[in-house]
Amino acid sequence: MKKKERLLCVNLSDAQKQQLKDEIKAFYIDERGEEVNIIEQMQILNLFEEKMAPIIYNQALDDAKKWFVKMMDNLDCDYGTLYKNEN
Repeated sequence: MKKKERLLCVNLSDAQKQQLKDEIKAFYIDERGEEVNIIEQMQILNLFEEKMAPIIYNQALDDAKKWFVKMMDNLDCDYGTLYKNEN
């Protein structure tokens, strides 16, 4: 169970965190005309990491699985067309 929990954890680099904090700050300025300080930026980023990232991550996994299953179905069909008529 611990391994599964670890997979859901999002580990961002310091540069990625800084980029996201800059995006949060720009969003608030552009959309709401409000300044957000560094503590507020970190709180918002932590909220996204803890609450939203696992949902988005799981959806990405589901989407990848659907794509993979579709590709495997295509592989099965393509494999079947390679058989030669033995008569």
